[in-house]
Amino acid sequence: MGFVWLLLLALARLAFADTDLPQIIERTKPSIVAIGTYQATRSPQFVMRGTGFVVGDGRHVATNAHVLAELTDIAAGQMLVILAQTPARVTQQRAARVSVIDQAHDLALLRIDGSPLPALELHSSGPVREGQAVAFTGFPIGGVLGLSPVTHRGIISSITPIALPGANAGQLNAKLVRQIRDGSFDIYQLDATAYPGNSGGPLYEMSRGEVIGIINMVFVKDRKESTLSKPSGISFAIPVHFLRELLRQVAN
Repeated sequence: MGFVWLLLLALARLAFADTDLPQIIERTKPSIVAIGTYQATRSPQFVMRGTGFVVGDGRHVATNAHVLAELTDIAAGQMLVILAQTPARVTQQRAARVSVIDQAHDLALLRIDGSPLPALELHSSGPVREGQAVAFTGFPIGGVLGLSPVTHRGIISSITPIALPGANAGQLNAKLVRQIRDGSFDIYQLDATAYPGNSGGPLYEMSRGEVIGIINMVFVKDRKESTLSKPSGISFAIPVHFLRELLRQVAN
């Protein structure tokens, strides 16, 4: 009898999470932005680089550092921008600039012009656990599928240590070298498949929609024979406490 009650309780919790998810997605989408460059004389004028989400005071956008890796020297006539959708599905463009970058954890904060946008709440209570139900929202495969936020869900399949080296030798600094030398940090491995355009998007728990991580890297399938050398469908997220540290830096 005890087993039956536990099974019923588990099913009830799953049904509750599924019921809440549409409301959580509705609250989350206004905070999801596309990050890229804009040039009036180019076709297309906007070229997307990745996903971001609004945090803090509503004037900061979190994303991956590698999303901005090739934007450090923007060509003349181009500018770094974000595209956001209002609840009425009107797309607005905002100029942005890099506020702070954490290469060791592949995170970055942008400062955006204009009035504040709705910010997502960062998770701060309770541990993140393997098997926990999660969802993430972003722009898979960039603008190919259109600039409308898409949501995927899954579980945290593993919390595992990893080290993230810089994209090139020019990005190495004392802090990054120390991070690689001293060891790694925990990262969330997911069973849900993300795509390159999802990089920088929020990973959130499904009870309140609080952000617990930032989608970071994806191994995209090359061919079936390369499963071991190039695994597919394995997505990762950087724990949100590293992002919270960046927010403290810009607040000081």
